Amino acid sequence: MEKFEKLQGIAAPMPLVNIDTDMIIPKIHLKSIKRTGFGKNLFDEMRFNRDGTEIADFVLNKPQYRDAEILVAGDNFGCGSSREHAPWAIADFGIKCVVSTSFADIFFNNCFKNGILPIVLPQDQVDLLMADAEKGANARMTVDLEAQEITTSDGEVIKFDVDAFKKHCLLQGLDDIGLTMEKISSIDTFESKNAQERPWV
Repeated sequence: MEKFEKLQGIAAPMPLVNIDTDMIIPKIHLKSIKRTGFGKNLFDEMRFNRDGTEIADFVLNKPQYRDAEILVAGDNFGCGSSREHAPWAIADFGIKCVVSTSFADIFFNNCFKNGILPIVLPQDQVDLLMADAEKGANARMTVDLEAQEITTSDGEVIKFDVDAFKKHCLLQGLDDIGLTMEKISSIDTFESKNAQERPWV
């Protein structure tokens, strides 16, 4: 998993509330268990008409937000089913950070496991970031995970909280497999000892 340290990028404003996982990646596209290839279907029913043409006024179809790496969203982001394809699609599209007043618990935890930083802030601070994002591509935000700070395009700094263990995993680029591999020496030692003491197993 790619390390998340400091991100400076375009933030896309999406003030909708209750964006569920079926809106993020519709169930019709859940045809693979690989983490890649879902970005093209992110927000599919909101981004595209039935004939496959783009819906021009959807935020991620606008020229200034096509390369967005930060999403500033409304309340209760990622609610609905627990499909991990939702953060897969977000990450595959290129979004590395989502800011909201609240997230569904399973989606929130799945973000960390897939290299995405979900940030929870009070409504007034989300409103401030939403307004900053609405300025377009020239208004780049900086998200500093080590310092736990978001800096707006105008230089205003907003502090955020993050669980220490989840922060460590993102900074080091560790998903569940990576965490296990950190213990490989201890695992090998245990397996070797166990094979000697219990050869019948």
